[in-house]
Order: sequence, then C-alpha cells, then structure tokens
Amino acid sequence: MWEAIVNFFTAEPWWMLILILFAKAIEVAISTLRIIVITKGYRGMGTFLAFIEIVMWVFIAGYVLGSLMEVPIRGVMYAIGFTAGIYLGSIVEEKLAFGKIFVQIITPKTDDEDKKLVKVLRENSYGATTIDAHGKDADKTVIMSITNRKNHDLLFKLIEENSTNSIITTNDIQTMKGGYIKSYRSFKRTSK
Repeated sequence: MWEAIVNFFTAEPWWMLILILFAKAIEVAISTLRIIVITKGYRGMGTFLAFIEIVMWVFIAGYVLGSLMEVPIRGVMYAIGFTAGIYLGSIVEEKLAFGKIFVQIITPKTDDEDKKLVKVLRENSYGATTIDAHGKDADKTVIMSITNRKNHDLLFKLIEENSTNSIITTNDIQTMKGGYIKSYRSFKRTSK
C-alpha cells in the first residue's frame, strides 16, 4: 500500500507537476479575464485572450490526459491549477478594474451637507447630478455620478470626508452611448 502511495506522488518529476499547476493557473486566469472583459464590452481584447487561452488549454490538457491513468498525480495538479487560476484571475481583474461604475449617494439635506458634497465632487472633476428625494423620516438628496472603477476609491474617500450620513450604492455599467446607459452588470444594494 505504501509503495502505491509513494509511486502516486513520485511517478512524475516534481518540476513537471509544478509546471502543470502554474500553466493551468495562468490559463484559467486568462479565461477568467476573458469572460470579464467581454462582458465589459472589450471584444477585441477578449478575442485575443481566447486565442492564448485555447492554445494553452490544448497543450496542457493534451499532456495531462495523454497518460492520466499511468500518472494520476497530473490530474490532481491540473485541478489545483484550475482552482488557483480562478482566484488569480479575479485578483488580476480587480487590480486592472475595467469599466465604469454608476454611483448614487443618498445624503440628508440637513445643514446643506448635500450642497457642500456636490460642490466638493465638482471641484474634484466628478460629475454630480442631483435629485430631490423624500425618505421615511426626512428629505434627502440623491447625487449621481459616473466614474472609472479604477478610481472609485478616490470618489468614496471624498464622500466619506464630506458627508457623515450618506448611503452609497454602485452599479457596474458596460457602455454609454448618446448619454444613455446601455446595460448594467452587477447591482449592489446597501441596506438600511
């Protein structure tokens, strides 16, 4: 029994197992990015990533599946690489932060806090469109803005520094044409 376990782990050189793991992780990370960039409207980049992904997949899968019954540890490393690739791809996409977000800031009208916040946003080159709103207990102002996902932290920091009781919601948007938002992707809600 011990011989079978040792043989399972030593049937392939360790460096080849590491190569399978890393190659598969990179391939799946590219696949994750491809899906995200295509849904954001970047078809050219998505097509290029698809080509790289499929070339890698053909060679990696061919190598692993070619002798899977004789060297099953290849399949295990392939699976670990797949899992790691999904995680790696989501981290890379978060760092690249493709696309734009639609931000709604719901702020109380007390002490002209809403007007001060709009002024600060505009002074920092953020568009700010306002709508008067009526909440359960008080009047509110809804401030709407569109910004790049990559720079949203700067916008949120300005809001937090200049408004004490605001609620912020965001929607990912794909493209804008003629002033209209073409499609929303993920919708995030904040609860009361």
